[in-house]
Amino acid sequence: MKHADTPSSAALFKRACRVMPGGVNSPVRAFKAVGGTPVFIERGRGSRIYSADGRELIDFCGSWGPLILGHAHNKVVEAVRMAAAKGLSFGACTRAEVELAELLRARIPYLEMVRLVNSGTEAIMTAIRLARGFTGRKKILKFDGGYHGHMDCLLVSAGSGLLTSGIASSAGVPEGVVADVLVAPYNDLDAVALLMKKYSHDVAAIIVEPVAGNMGLVPPVPGFLEGLRKLTADKGALLIFDEVITGFRLGPTTYGVLCGIKPDLTCLGKIIGGGMPMGAVGGLAEIMKRLAPLGAVYQAGTLSGNPVAVAAGLSTLKVLIAENPYAAIARRAKKVSDWFENRMFSKRLKAHCANIGGMFTIFFCERGVRNLADAKRCDTRRYARYFHGMLERGIYLPPSQFEVCFISAAHTDEDIDCFLGATGEILPGNASR
Repeated sequence: MKHADTPSSAALFKRACRVMPGGVNSPVRAFKAVGGTPVFIERGRGSRIYSADGRELIDFCGSWGPLILGHAHNKVVEAVRMAAAKGLSFGACTRAEVELAELLRARIPYLEMVRLVNSGTEAIMTAIRLARGFTGRKKILKFDGGYHGHMDCLLVSAGSGLLTSGIASSAGVPEGVVADVLVAPYNDLDAVALLMKKYSHDVAAIIVEPVAGNMGLVPPVPGFLEGLRKLTADKGALLIFDEVITGFRLGPTTYGVLCGIKPDLTCLGKIIGGGMPMGAVGGLAEIMKRLAPLGAVYQAGTLSGNPVAVAAGLSTLKVLIAENPYAAIARRAKKVSDWFENRMFSKRLKAHCANIGGMFTIFFCERGVRNLADAKRCDTRRYARYFHGMLERGIYLPPSQFEVCFISAAHTDEDIDCFLGATGEILPGNASR
């Protein structure tokens, strides 16, 4: 219930626009893609968030992925409370950061060494610099629609907020900065092979989301990741997996481990911080030893491995390993996907639900999505209507067609039924689920 002295979302947004660009601290929160006023959140618990307007919403955004245990999980909150009571930051070494690095290596065997940073973007920045420093090469190959944080050289043909805003790149990025970035369509191994043949001695690394999540959810086609591994190995380039979204999302490890493909470097974020700012880059020891202070590739961060974020991450990972909620999470996501696909087929509606594990995206287009060109065929205005229809019915989704919905361990079968019931009211036919 809204308290009389609590400003509404509209009032807060009006104030925010006076002091923050667009009234937000991250563009994807601005509702630009769906219209209307952003929802301001007061608190969260389990699968629910509670807005400044006094509304209770079932959350399928989950802070864009980190909250796999749901909001304010008791063990995570207690771990943060205990760590904060001892000190928020030291700028010095702590036992807990060693324990987190050891846990990551135990769950991801090819992470022989790990460097903790403050975000997924920082992890990617470090991986790119490390790949160039290790190989002595300049060029990086990325994929159309792949978003790897807001570092200058990778803000070309990017997804996520850039795709939502209809921006192909970003102002303020000099042409020379992106001159060494090659772009191929996701899931197109032939295009990658041609580029690698042409620039074989110049490519330092291929960076890829093994499951694309920033143009909506787009799984890899069979053989795609295996092909990337072979091409990079043959040409002396590194393979970097951006697992900021997928790390510990589909199992208590990385997608690379689950699918049996060993990248040279892996970037992590989101879940490993348990809702606090956290990132990590890790990989083969011979590569990681090029980082300062052992090597000439410099990277530093005052708050890297800070005790509060480390406590949240350690607690989250320990709960995931002990309770292993992945099968239940995946079952609930598949229920959404199966219901949606059957409904769309029976009603001959132009929509498709992509699903893997506890992630899904409802694409308002006729066929399945394999790459950015397919994603761009989606009816974004229809998604906007769907988004607001769901919001009116107490369901909070990502405010963009090109993002991923997340199911957490806190979601229940009743939550899923509410989601499907609301969807059934909005989409044509109103057939029983």
